Amino acid sequence: MMPETLEAQVGEALRARGRTVAVAESCTGGLVLHRLTNIPGSSAYVLGGVVAYANAIKQAVLKVKQGTLIAHGAVSAETALEMATGVRDLFKADYAVSITGIAGPGGGTAEKPVGLTYIALAGPDDRLETGRYLWDGSRAEIKAASAEAALALLLRAVTEDSPPAR
Repeated sequence: MMPETLEAQVGEALRARGRTVAVAESCTGGLVLHRLTNIPGSSAYVLGGVVAYANAIKQAVLKVKQGTLIAHGAVSAETALEMATGVRDLFKADYAVSITGIAGPGGGTAEKPVGLTYIALAGPDDRLETGRYLWDGSRAEIKAASAEAALALLLRAVTEDSPPAR
């Protein structure tokens, strides 16, 4: 029987494959890591994470390039990818997911409205993937939808990349 929550499914998939994960979050403020660590035994596969709200932290800790932030902004596919690779490298994890976006209710623009979120994954064999999402709802709903999408991306990647260890 499949575990019911995404975080339980992710945990089962990572544990079965002997893989690890790290998380870099901005607009979700640690929600993905919170959900992953709600699962008993998650210390077997969760290495850690970084909540990088400020651009200075994205640069100093996650190694997001200043040029990326200037050219594309903090809320962009490019920044999300650099956040994911940065946290994967920092924690020496097999997989990493990152989230950057505008949870609102303020801060949006015509080009980057409230609800715009980029989620990226960095995995084994230089696997890189990113997705663009535009959520409706309150700040809490946007954060929850973003966390759910990040966990779904992680689950798909882990189950596609490698069979369970024997």
